[in-house]
Amino acid sequence: MLPIPISPPNQLTLLRILLTPVFLYYLFSPDPLDKQIALGIFLLAAITDWYDGYVARRWGFITRWGKFLDPLADKVLTSAAFFSFIVFGYAEAWMVWVIVIRDFAMTFLRGYAEWKGTTINTSGFAKTKTFFQLVVIYLFLVNYIVRTSDPLNAQFGWFFDIVATEPIKYSLMLITTFLTALTGVMYLISNWPVISSLFTGKGNGTSAGQ
Repeated sequence: MLPIPISPPNQLTLLRILLTPVFLYYLFSPDPLDKQIALGIFLLAAITDWYDGYVARRWGFITRWGKFLDPLADKVLTSAAFFSFIVFGYAEAWMVWVIVIRDFAMTFLRGYAEWKGTTINTSGFAKTKTFFQLVVIYLFLVNYIVRTSDPLNAQFGWFFDIVATEPIKYSLMLITTFLTALTGVMYLISNWPVISSLFTGKGNGTSAGQ
């Protein structure tokens, strides 16, 4: 097994993975203040996601391990948030499983492609999917934190009475699930020649996806 180059960007990426169980610990704590800390941890992890990419590009720390670990860390963190929404009653289990399986499958497929010397780039539509996922995660997290804190609920509960009703939350998760599944199918279709070559050993190239 090859050692993972612990460059500064990879350190930040590994930190993001390690922050995930800490995020969950505080999120499921009965103390409302701990839940606010969980949101802060999630925001910190999101900042490291931006910063490790910046450092890697700025100082030339781009590696194949980094290209695999960075999106993997993202999926670990977002998947933890989505699974928590099942517990909170914000999402159906089947929706979360569709999102998680698709995201991890595409991440490992892209990582395998990188390992085989083939680049599969991220499409603009997939970036829209990722943006929509993050909007839903932040909305649900803030909603949950406000609802579990009497002072915050007294001040901001009226806002979530409007923007986070049960039909709206269900619709947002349904749209997120649909976009995630759709981009996964598009990914496979648009990259099928490259993907098939990875397992047949015929050809090599670059394509667009995720």
